Amino acid sequence: MKKILCSLVLLFAINTVNSQVLLSLIFGDKLNSPDLEFGIEGGVNWPSISGLDASNRFSTFNLGFYFDFTVKEKFHIYTGVLVKSKLGVNELSESDLEAAGVDLITPDGTYVDSEGIYSQKINYFLVPVFARYMITKNVFVEAGPEFGLRYKAWVEYDNDGDHIDTTIKQYNKNSINPIEAGVGAGAGYKMDKIGGMSFAVKYFQGFVNVYKGNSSTKNNSLFLAVTLPIGAKKSLKERESKEAVKIPTTSDLKS
Repeated sequence: MKKILCSLVLLFAINTVNSQVLLSLIFGDKLNSPDLEFGIEGGVNWPSISGLDASNRFSTFNLGFYFDFTVKEKFHIYTGVLVKSKLGVNELSESDLEAAGVDLITPDGTYVDSEGIYSQKINYFLVPVFARYMITKNVFVEAGPEFGLRYKAWVEYDNDGDHIDTTIKQYNKNSINPIEAGVGAGAGYKMDKIGGMSFAVKYFQGFVNVYKGNSSTKNNSLFLAVTLPIGAKKSLKERESKEAVKIPTTSDLKS
């Protein structure tokens, strides 16, 4: 148990894909039990921020790990951490840049909407705490609170005109609230009850102001998620094998 806890702490500290994969491969089967499934969650999301002129979403990849606790046969608690996750919005206007607390960052110091695109991008650790209900043995719905911790934020200017790609970043972490909180809901399909991959569509709506002092700006995002259990089937086979070769006790012989 101490090794598992240390590995989780190391995962947060290093914040790399390698640490997630290493943790999963080493401890995946040990973290699984009859009432607990552990694995990796990945996917794509399309975020936006309300209250701005900009409303265009961009696509970004997510990666993290999850825990699925079985409370009853059809009722589960689903949680974990998306370690690599990004929220934000695409195609900021000039007034949006003021709300974001950044200057015009084109090479010549002018706002050039027709030639370049400004995007707000925010990296969060996202932690869902969902109640999951299995409608059938494969189909489920889920909903619950979701929390985030901002660790990096920047406005990015991209221009690929004249056959030359230009990308300029201006970091604005101090203009953005460090804590996010909201609700999420979704539905999905799980291939096998134990050890099966699952596919889900989820929606997140944030309640906390994205920009400090601006009460109209809220995060929201559509997620397409895929989960891959690590070691669940192996753990199940080991339990079945142990039960099959169980040495009878005195009470068993008497019965």
